[in-house]
This record gives sequence, C-alpha cells and structure tokens, in this order.
Amino acid sequence: MADLVHKYEDGRTRCRWPGKDQLYIDYHDNEWGVPVFGDDEMFERITLEGFQAGLSWITILKRREGFRKAFKNFEVTKVARMTEKDVERLMLDEGIIRNRSKIASTIKNANLVLELQKQGQSISDIVWDFAPSKSKRTPSASAFEWRATSPESDSLSKHLKALGFGFVGPTTMYALMQATGFVNDHAPGCFRRAELKS
Repeated sequence: MADLVHKYEDGRTRCRWPGKDQLYIDYHDNEWGVPVFGDDEMFERITLEGFQAGLSWITILKRREGFRKAFKNFEVTKVARMTEKDVERLMLDEGIIRNRSKIASTIKNANLVLELQKQGQSISDIVWDFAPSKSKRTPSASAFEWRATSPESDSLSKHLKALGFGFVGPTTMYALMQATGFVNDHAPGCFRRAELKS
C-alpha cells in the first residue's frame, strides 16, 4: 500500500498520482471523488473524460479552461446549437485537444442530453442510477486496488451507448465514477479517503 501514497512537502499524505504538479494536487484535494450533480456539470465531466481517452488526465486538466471556453462553459443548450462550422473552428483551437471525432461527439452528446431533458429525464440522474450503494463506495483497505473498470461502469457504458452517446466506454465511465464521487478511490492512507468516506 505504501507505494500508492506519498507524504508531500506540506506534511499531508496523499495518493501518489498527483506528483509535484500543484494543479494536479489541487484537483486531487478539492475535486477528485467529490459528488457532482446537475446536467451541465455532468455533461462537462462526461465530455472531459471522453477527451481524456488515450491521454493523461493532467493533459486535459491543463486545458480545462480552454475546453470551457470552446464549449460555452458546457451549457447543454448552447453546445447543442453548435454546427459543423464550429467543429472546423475548434479544429484550429490550440486551447483544447483537436480531435474531430471527439468534438463532433460532444455536440451530438449535448443534443442527446437536450432530448432527454425534453422527455423529462436528467443525464445526471441517469448516470447516478448506476452508482454502487453507499456502503460499497469506499473499497476496503485490505482489498484496495486501482482498477480500470467495474460492473457498474460496464453497465453505464452500455446504457449510454444504447442512448447514442459517444466516447463513453467502460474505462472512461469508471474514470468518471472515480472523479464524480460514485466511488471513493483515494488510496488507504490518503487524507481525502477518510474525508470523503463520511
């Protein structure tokens, strides 16, 4: 377990993965594992996790403000109105990851979220329906391991794909679950594990 955590210069023991990057440390301390609710908020997280596929999270984190600017602060109604002209414009935007398929998918996903809303559904509620029970959200210290997927992320991925969403594979959805508080994957010994367990 010791290799999963590290005592940092400020005296706190954290998960080892943020390293020495202060942006990453702040994200670990203040956001990762904190429950997220709301359609725009969940849409942002789904989008960013989708863009992360094949890349490191710090790459996305360093461009998050660029993504927010490019995708209108992830307001679903505004992103849903974006067109092919916007796709072409964003392919020249150095503030984001310029992947045509992921940009186009973001706009399509926004339209799907909007359609769900028109039917009286919420993407946030739909995603949270796949969360493990509260008693299972913090894995036991003795059995702790960072994993890539879970039965819940597999099921969520299948459900969202069936609805037409793109870039929502099981690994991406497990990363979403870790980031948005579905599971408490802070390593045993990390100060945030105890704080988020309560």
